[in-house]
Amino acid sequence: MRKIALLLILAVLPAYASVLRVGPAEKYMVPSEAASKVSNGDTVEITAGDYIGDGAIWTKNDLLIRGVGGKAHLIAGSKIPQDKAIWIVQGQNTTIENIEFSDARVPDKNGAGIRMEGTHLTVRHCYFHDNEDGILAGDNANSDILIEFCEFAYMGFGDGFSHNLYINHVRSLTFRFNYSHHAKSGHTLKTRALNNYIMYNFLTDSSDGNSSYLLDMPNGGKSFVIGNVFYESQASDNYTSVTFGTEGFNNPEAKLYFINNTLVSGRTKCGFVNVRDGATDVRFVNNIFCGTTAITYAQTIAKWISKNNLFTEEPDLLKFQDISKFNYHITAGSSAIGAGIQPPVVDGFDTAPTGEYLHPHDSVNYISQGTFDIGAYHFPIPADVRESAPDQVIANINGTITLPENAIEYEIFDIMGNMILQSKEQRIINILEFAEGIYFIRVKTEKGIMNYKLIQIK
Repeated sequence: MRKIALLLILAVLPAYASVLRVGPAEKYMVPSEAASKVSNGDTVEITAGDYIGDGAIWTKNDLLIRGVGGKAHLIAGSKIPQDKAIWIVQGQNTTIENIEFSDARVPDKNGAGIRMEGTHLTVRHCYFHDNEDGILAGDNANSDILIEFCEFAYMGFGDGFSHNLYINHVRSLTFRFNYSHHAKSGHTLKTRALNNYIMYNFLTDSSDGNSSYLLDMPNGGKSFVIGNVFYESQASDNYTSVTFGTEGFNNPEAKLYFINNTLVSGRTKCGFVNVRDGATDVRFVNNIFCGTTAITYAQTIAKWISKNNLFTEEPDLLKFQDISKFNYHITAGSSAIGAGIQPPVVDGFDTAPTGEYLHPHDSVNYISQGTFDIGAYHFPIPADVRESAPDQVIANINGTITLPENAIEYEIFDIMGNMILQSKEQRIINILEFAEGIYFIRVKTEKGIMNYKLIQIK
C-alpha cells in the first residue's frame, strides 16, 4: 500500500522534466541560449545579474522560468526579437517568476517586457520599468492570465498609446497584490479581458505622475474590482480614474462590481469612475471616494446599485494613516469604520474582500469579524509595522525563528494588530503555540526598526 500511495502522489506533481541553468558560470550564458534548448515541462533558472541585449522567444509549453539568488535583470539593448519584446511567449502554461525587464523600445513604440502570444500565463514577483509596455497580451479567448506581487513603473512612449500593462481580449485577467505607477501618459492598467479580477492593488500617479486612466476597461466584461487603492495626481492627463465601456461593450457581458476600494484624487476636478451606456449590472458597495466630485455614469444602465459608499472632500474625516506617504489605512475615529455592509455574491462569486494590499506589492488577509469598514483597509492595524514592506518574509516550518544578532527587543502582532508577544530576553522564538496564519514582527535594533512578516505553517 505504501508504494501505491507514493505513485499516486508523484502522478499529480508538476512535470518539470529538466532544469536548465543560466548564468556566467552555467552551461547557458544567457536566457536565449536556454530558450533554444528547452523542452516542454522544463524549468529554467537564471542567476541574478544583468543580461544586456539578450531577447528570447519561448515556444515550448508548461515552462517555469525564474530568477534565482535575486532578480535576473533583462536590459533590452538594441536587440529585441521581432521588434516586439524582450521576451515573446508563444507556448502554453508559462510561469515567469523573479525577473526584471527594462528599456524595451521598438519602431512601432510598443516595445514590451513580455509580449504574450500563447495561452495561459502566470507572472509573479517581477519588476517591469522603463519599457514602452510592461506586458502586452494579444487576443486569445481561451487564455487566462494571472499577474501577482509585481511592480510596473514608468512605462509608455508618452503618446498615450502604450501603457504599464495592456491586456487584450483574453478569457480572464487576474491582477492582484501589484503596484503599478507612473505610466507616461498611458494607463497604469488597461484590460479588454472578458473577465477581470482586479483585486488588492495600488494603482497611482504618485504626486508627480501624468498617467491617463489608472484602470481602463474599455470593452466592459464581467469585472470584479475589489480592495484596490487608487491615487490620481493633479498632473494626470484625464480627470477620471477608472473607466468602464468607453470604447463600447463588445465583450459578452457588461457587469461591474466595484467593492471596498479607496479612491483619492489630487485634482481640483475629478470624476473617479465613468460607466458608459450599455452596462447591464453595476454595483458600488463600501467604497471611499475622496476628492471634489463623485461617480459619473449613464442613466440608462439597466441595473445600478450604490450602497454604503463614502464621498468626501475632507480627508481628515477619514483619518488616513499618512496621506503624505499615500498610506490610506484608516485609523481610530475614521468615519469609514464599521460603516460598510456585507458585499454581495454575484454569479457565484463572493465579492467580500479577503485580502489587503501591503506596500509594495504584497498582501495580508482581510479579517472582517462580521463587520465591514468602507474602503480597501480594515481597522485596526499594526500601523507602524504595515506601513512599509517587510524587510524579510519568514516561513516557519520547525516551530522556531531566530532574530538578528543585534536585536534589542521585539513585538509580535496578529493579523488584527493585537500584540501577542513582547520580549527583550531572547533571539530564538518558539511559536509552536501560534495558530496557522500571518503575523508581523517588529524588531528594535541599534540601527533602527526592522519589520518582518511571519507565515506560520503547520
